[in-house]
Amino acid sequence: MSVYFVKHKGWRYDFTAEGKRYTAAWFETKRAAKQAEAERREATAKLFESSEMQIDMGFLELVNRRLDYAMAFSSKRHYDDYRYLANRWIKVWSGLNCSEITQDAVERFILERSRLSAQTANKEIRYLRATFNFGIKKKWIVSNPTEGLEFLPVEKRVKYVPSQENIEKVIASADEDTRDYLQTIHDTMARVSEINRLCWDDVNFQDKFLLLYTRKKKGGHLTPRKVPMTQRLFEILSKRFDKRKPDKPWVFWHRYWSSKEGKWCEGPFGDRKKFMRTLCRKAGVRYFRFHALRRHSGASVMDNNNVPIGAIQRILGHENRKTT
Repeated sequence: MSVYFVKHKGWRYDFTAEGKRYTAAWFETKRAAKQAEAERREATAKLFESSEMQIDMGFLELVNRRLDYAMAFSSKRHYDDYRYLANRWIKVWSGLNCSEITQDAVERFILERSRLSAQTANKEIRYLRATFNFGIKKKWIVSNPTEGLEFLPVEKRVKYVPSQENIEKVIASADEDTRDYLQTIHDTMARVSEINRLCWDDVNFQDKFLLLYTRKKKGGHLTPRKVPMTQRLFEILSKRFDKRKPDKPWVFWHRYWSSKEGKWCEGPFGDRKKFMRTLCRKAGVRYFRFHALRRHSGASVMDNNNVPIGAIQRILGHENRKTT
């Protein structure tokens, strides 16, 4: 009941709108209180409608906030992918507010990107849609110009799965340190980022297992999983442990020039995409990437040997069995 009588204070109206309370007293009659309430409700509704229409943000600011969020909660690879795409968006829309970016403008941009490939255009749609939805969730903006845009049809092909013979040729063509690195990925079926962050504290020689950490989970938490060591991997890591530098906690690390700091630094690898093409060419085999070592080779071998799908899922570190 929003209008009622209070002794010594006359008639009062009292209501809540959009989480805020509105009340007033000292009205001589119930009719006067009701009229005042109606006027206040109407004014409140107009105020809310006006403020809602004013919710907006510069596109550059939204992208930067989304990048900060990705850095804190996502994997480095996801962050790098997002930053790469965002640099292109900024060249097109940096001077606009989000409300000024129309669906037609986004669609023209996507069609332009589709000249490279449908996969490229669809990736732009996914990341742009996530960016605007992030702003809506935070209540910084009220609309998403990618709504209604459909993904472009893609030509799905059977993914190339290198034979074990070709994998061994590539590994054999590498230097000793790189050979250890590739063999570790192959025998654990780990993500590259998981091997890059692998530290000696994560290696249990006594019980022959590794702890691998990934951020590819809900909420962006760095989540561990236990992976057993093969005998070959046990021998590789034992050899590296005996030769390790006590001040270096990482199993795999390198010395590199940091343009940001202007000096030589030592630390774990960030990304190692480039050398696989060189190794495949040197070995005389069709080019494949780390992904083939992880899923398509190792997972296929386990599947062909009737390893339960749940066990494969745990080893690969998939959140969803459908991914496996």
